[in-house]
Amino acid sequence: MSGKRKRKLKLLSDTITDSRRAIAEVKSENLELQSWADLPAELLELILSRLILADNIRASAVCKRWHSVASDVRVVNQSPLLMYFPKFGDCYEFYDPVQRKTHSLELPELNGSRVCYTKDGWLLLYRPRTHRVFFFNPFTRELIKLPRFEMTYQIVAFSCAPTSPGCVLFTVKHVSPTVVAISTCYPGATEWTTVNYQNRLPFVSSIWNKLVFCNGLFYCLSLTGWLGVFDPVECTWSVLAVPPPKCPENFFAKNWWKGKFMTEHEGDILVIYTCCSENPIIFKLDRTLMKWEEMTTLDGVTLFASFLSSHSRTDLIGIMRNSVYFSKVRFYGKRCISFSLDDYRYYPRKQCHDWGEQDPFENIWVEPPKGFSASM
Repeated sequence: MSGKRKRKLKLLSDTITDSRRAIAEVKSENLELQSWADLPAELLELILSRLILADNIRASAVCKRWHSVASDVRVVNQSPLLMYFPKFGDCYEFYDPVQRKTHSLELPELNGSRVCYTKDGWLLLYRPRTHRVFFFNPFTRELIKLPRFEMTYQIVAFSCAPTSPGCVLFTVKHVSPTVVAISTCYPGATEWTTVNYQNRLPFVSSIWNKLVFCNGLFYCLSLTGWLGVFDPVECTWSVLAVPPPKCPENFFAKNWWKGKFMTEHEGDILVIYTCCSENPIIFKLDRTLMKWEEMTTLDGVTLFASFLSSHSRTDLIGIMRNSVYFSKVRFYGKRCISFSLDDYRYYPRKQCHDWGEQDPFENIWVEPPKGFSASM
């Protein structure tokens, strides 16, 4: 090969090498120019949503973009935990929907009992064999006994923590379509008080009724959608002349009466109707017009729905707002079934659930105390 040809090949090789080096340098410069501030929005939101409050505040000082995302996902309010009741043994699991983690706790104090209701971090429990009723706080292990009471096909609720003044327990069952028996009790009482009340409208009680305490009154949603109201101070009972919420006909299919949930938020009564083949419908009671109004947004509020009691929360992480979280966890305990009103779909996709398949005493949302660490 001639010297001239060799020089040309060497020149070509050097040119190619220089070009590759230049490309590599450009890529390196681009990578150097990219910073944590350039993270995709969804990834940044996911990372910042996992931080504790103190670290979230520190991260918000990085740049304007991080400040905006950190503020949106900042957890100011503690999310309820989904507590599971085992069929055997004393090991109870608590699922955290924010961290998507499950923690276990040995609670032998609850052996032989079933859960009835939760509020303000307290459980109300019942032992069918002994008819023993008692309060228990799983976070402080405090236990408060109540007078014995035989519960059949009925549910029970209480107004506030048993350590607070004015705590009242309430349960109702129908004697006939026009007569109900209402029983009340309070911490420190020696027995339950039971009084019969007349109904102007038919009211049928069952284990599938829903109870909530709001603005000093107990509200009870019947099996057929009528709303009974009990005033524990005046000792009065009435069934409101408000027709049941209107749902599409296909909602009234198999197990339709089991897929209902009720809670309150800032004085409003909210009812959630579900159907295994349709998106849920949320209604709010309009006391002025005396009718149920369908809601298309929760204005950032998050609802936590379980059979025996449901809760509402504000100021949770951004991806949880304006959603309903149900008491069903899929994917080996990694994901709670939820419905977003922003996206108008279930998460994960196609995860609508037939609530007739679930034991109502299997789990319940319980509110941990402020500053509680889920590490248990």
